[in-house]
Amino acid sequence: MATVVSYGAAEVVTGSCHLLSIDGGPNIMIDCGMFQGREEERNYGPFDFDPADVDYLLVTHAHLDHVGRIPKLVKEGFDAPIYATRATADLAEVILYDSAKIMKEDYLTRYKKAQRKGKEALEREPLYDEKDVDAAFDREWHYPEYDTPFKLTDDIEVIYHDAGHILGSAFIEIRYREKGEPRTIVFSGDIGNDNDMVLPNLESCTKADYLYVESTYGDRDHQSAEVSIAEFKSVIIQTMKNWGNVIIPSFAVERTQEILCILKEMHDRKELPQCKIFLDSPMATRATDVYRQHADLLSEKCQAFKKRDGTIFDFEDLVYTLDVEDSKKINDVNSRAIIIAGSGMCNGGRILHHFKNRLWNRKNAVLFVGYQAVGTLGRKIVDGARWVKIYHEDILIKASIHTINGFSAHAGQSAIIKWVSQMEDLKTVYLIHGEEDKQVVLRSVMENALHQKAHIVEPEEVIYLP
Repeated sequence: MATVVSYGAAEVVTGSCHLLSIDGGPNIMIDCGMFQGREEERNYGPFDFDPADVDYLLVTHAHLDHVGRIPKLVKEGFDAPIYATRATADLAEVILYDSAKIMKEDYLTRYKKAQRKGKEALEREPLYDEKDVDAAFDREWHYPEYDTPFKLTDDIEVIYHDAGHILGSAFIEIRYREKGEPRTIVFSGDIGNDNDMVLPNLESCTKADYLYVESTYGDRDHQSAEVSIAEFKSVIIQTMKNWGNVIIPSFAVERTQEILCILKEMHDRKELPQCKIFLDSPMATRATDVYRQHADLLSEKCQAFKKRDGTIFDFEDLVYTLDVEDSKKINDVNSRAIIIAGSGMCNGGRILHHFKNRLWNRKNAVLFVGYQAVGTLGRKIVDGARWVKIYHEDILIKASIHTINGFSAHAGQSAIIKWVSQMEDLKTVYLIHGEEDKQVVLRSVMENALHQKAHIVEPEEVIYLP
């Protein structure tokens, strides 16, 4: 009998890692992501399985909470084929090298601090380094095309479908046989919000026996893309009129590209007051280059930009600041600056410098356009903190704080329900990648509205698929 064990993203949002074991067949891992927020310490413990026993790794998409522990997996014995769309592999390369760099910098900072206190060594070294990332990309990689079945083994067929979440993202359909009878299990990865700003919408899934589905926003719906864009524009325009600055903590992948498209459209329509726009994130700049390389996967709007301008994202007044000195020069712009910087949850990166320099000014605005995990600085600010500590200095928050959840790359409750309702022969839905209170709400809605059995997966629970 086939089994699935979730070694991450069970009753939490991050750390996606699921192991499908087919009786008499291979062990297939779906994603190997990093834990974030208050779960971060879990990254540093040993895996609760032997990485050498994993026969295949299937990757849904390139977000850190889905790929962030792949170098650790390889470092600890995994030596088998990896399957991901070409765009996912290209983005994962950007994300994993950046992750290694950040961990190294954090380690060196802590090491110097320890030396000042007379300690000779640190208990915890970086999870992996750039050589470990090199080793991960030296593995055998395969690049499935959307909607094109391929044989994993003689008895197992896999199909990647466009999940509409970020560039290259996929939900994965796995077909196998159980005692001679055909079975299909689908792993959603993260499914998109159908806002069509940068990517085409989520594909439908019409048949599955078992579904592992994300539940990040299982307790609520997002406001519409139209309302969210209008709110975004309003904050930008009003802040510029007040001669303030807008600081946007943004995820390098997808959210940054959406913001650039909106700002470009505002510029085209002459809605944008005179200002300077800084993309102050080397990682986001590299990710944007990957989006350019895979322009054929983007939305009709992006295709129209490229046809008209020869470029998708660039426009007058947009400045890319790659080196540290250029980033520091942004401090000289006293007003009418829009600063897009990482990291998206404000737990590192250049956004901290901009917060330190501008959070205390009531003319300024902070625009949160992405999910803030529990335990992150971003979550503290969103939850109403008046003071935050940045680089050992207490900062009073006087800037206005705005949260726009309609930009989420995750499907809301109604979108999840709609997607699941299209599936025929569905025996059980397994809820993963969500906080437990959100999952309880989604389970109730599924059982009442769809009359569909739903189960909240516990960490390392063995699920038997009859």
